[in-house]
Amino acid sequence: MLKIENLVVAYGGIEALKGVTLEVEEGRIVTLVGANGAGKSTLLRTIIGHVKPKSGTITYNGVDLLAKKPHEMVNYGITLVPEGRRVFPNLSVLENLKLGAYSRKDHREIEKDLDWIYSLFPRLKERLWQSAGTLSGGEQQMLAVGRALMSRPKVLMMDEPSLGLAPLVVKDIFNIIREIHRQGVTILLIEQNANAALHIADVGYVIETGRITMQGTGKELLANDEIKKAYLGQSVKK
Repeated sequence: MLKIENLVVAYGGIEALKGVTLEVEEGRIVTLVGANGAGKSTLLRTIIGHVKPKSGTITYNGVDLLAKKPHEMVNYGITLVPEGRRVFPNLSVLENLKLGAYSRKDHREIEKDLDWIYSLFPRLKERLWQSAGTLSGGEQQMLAVGRALMSRPKVLMMDEPSLGLAPLVVKDIFNIIREIHRQGVTILLIEQNANAALHIADVGYVIETGRITMQGTGKELLANDEIKKAYLGQSVKK
């Protein structure tokens, strides 16, 4: 569905991505884990068109995404939930959600999708007319995900959805990611919380200093001694 091959991205003379290759197959949850500065967010910004690569290819169902502009991605069914949530703080919850459907004209279906979002996030329904900037961090993350879903994405890309959230809220967010996936959305998940991310992943990749160093199923990576030591905080018995 989404194919990245030999992607090189440089900021000035420094390469942030050094020949990254990965695939996101339809119907899968694909997770990319790695430390701060490994290149995770750079990859998403390049896919969405905010960063132009030095070389490499990104294709989606055979379409060359590097030839497209960022605002065109939503028309192909690709949506990003950005790191830090990036809700519009002075707009209401409902206004933020409706902005997610800005490119759509099917008003009746938009109303149905709003009902779907309310079923996923009951707290948002309770706060429809509240300014987004007054929500808690967890509620803002729910709003950011809901806003992205209003575009009816085929591929939902999520950048650090658990960042800065309390453990109980993180658990809720990952349960919601599972539910979104069950309803047919393909997910590319970028996460520092490797334990939570790999538990829900069909396929996982590990990125270190701009290179993919390991890949496998979520279960395979969770069982890997190097992953346990580097990302899960577990000591490995000899």
